[in-house]
Amino acid sequence: MRSVRARAALGATVVVALALIGAGISVLLVLRANLTGQAELRAEVVAREVAGQLALDVPYDRLETRDEDEYPVQVVDEDGRVVAVSKDLEAISGTGTDRVVPVPSAAPGQGSGSGSDDGDDGDDDLADDDGGTPARGEVDPDEPDFTDGTATVDGESADYRFASVRATTSRGVTLTVHAGAPLAAEQEAVGTVRGAMLVGLPVLLLVVAGVTWLVTRRALRPVEDIRREMAAITASEDLGRRVPEPDSRDEIARLARTTNETLTALEASVDRQRRFVADASHELRSPIASLRTQLEVGAAHPELLDVPGAVADTVRLQALAADLLLLARLDAGERPGRTTLDLGALVREEVSQRVGDRIPVTVSVPDSGDFEVTGSRGQLARVIGNLLDNAERHARDSVTVSVRTAERGDVLVEVTDDGAGVPADERERIFERFVRLDDARTRDDGGAGLGLAIARDVAVRHGGGLTADGAPEGGARFTLRLPSAG
Repeated sequence: MRSVRARAALGATVVVALALIGAGISVLLVLRANLTGQAELRAEVVAREVAGQLALDVPYDRLETRDEDEYPVQVVDEDGRVVAVSKDLEAISGTGTDRVVPVPSAAPGQGSGSGSDDGDDGDDDLADDDGGTPARGEVDPDEPDFTDGTATVDGESADYRFASVRATTSRGVTLTVHAGAPLAAEQEAVGTVRGAMLVGLPVLLLVVAGVTWLVTRRALRPVEDIRREMAAITASEDLGRRVPEPDSRDEIARLARTTNETLTALEASVDRQRRFVADASHELRSPIASLRTQLEVGAAHPELLDVPGAVADTVRLQALAADLLLLARLDAGERPGRTTLDLGALVREEVSQRVGDRIPVTVSVPDSGDFEVTGSRGQLARVIGNLLDNAERHARDSVTVSVRTAERGDVLVEVTDDGAGVPADERERIFERFVRLDDARTRDDGGAGLGLAIARDVAVRHGGGLTADGAPEGGARFTLRLPSAG
């Protein structure tokens, strides 16, 4: 099944069906046990009444039983011979013998050879220690035996629950009384309940399935609205649209909010990519156009070819292409390397290679200190180089770079210049791509506006950060923070 509603309805129906079947079976078993117990009690009462009469030496043909048509009685002696039956008893089973005609026998007081005539045997006056033969003139006090059987009384057959009680006459004759209680009421009650369950169970399952279907449909309606809106967004490619958010505070509402947050992030990413492509195209157009113009002029008038200008434009074009490639790799989620390196040594190495700087760079790196970090050596060198290039571009007389350890163990690299500084409201904006402040918007002096953006992206992907603030002596101070390798 591909429908969540159908699966939910089917699952709920199966669970309810299993629960109802289990409960129904339990109810039937308990009901049958209770009704059978009541039948056993009635049968025991009748059996003990007859056994009490036998213990008092009432003759067999004078035994009195209640409701002989409802409670059949059979009395047998120790040898299994039937000595008395209730009136109109025509057939019986489940009592050990199916005979319903008493055999000729002496009266209870005469015995059948099982006791002495003079009553001298003292053992006949005592009950057996193992719960066997009761004492003379008494009824066995132990729990009776119960069996299921059938009996035919006055031409009608039915099922009965028989209770077997033993009694001993005053002459020591042990007799067993089998009295039955009808099970018709129990069978009728169980059958009625079972029939009601068989009729009601399908109806109840249909109601459960229908209610589950409707409730699930209502609960999943916001999901369908979200799906429909997402399909429309996909078809129209309009990332400005948002899915409807239900007023509930359940999982579906959270799904809608998360979906809208994802669409917002996706829209911002797409807009950023579009701006990036547009700005990159604009930045590439100028050096390419300048280089083409110089080459065309050189082709037509070799004596007018500006070779240094062409080389400068080529170098600038190459640096811009490298920056764009690095940004593309960062946006693609490229993870930095896991090389352990000394950031102080890397700073010294980068400064030593800057032989053509307009302003000499002052380096302050303590000889003793743990400045090891983990990451990509090439990318971190690029960050330091971009910070130094930015400082050289804006400094008047001095550029300083220092390395130190922060209180919580991070390694800090601070690049300071004595230029005009960065206005407080622009200190976050300068890290956006292709952003150049008013005093550095010329392409010759201001660059393409990618250096600081690249530096912050690399720092963040290394688990650190890059911030800008004012230097104590004036100018700007850029602080690179990286987690220590330790």
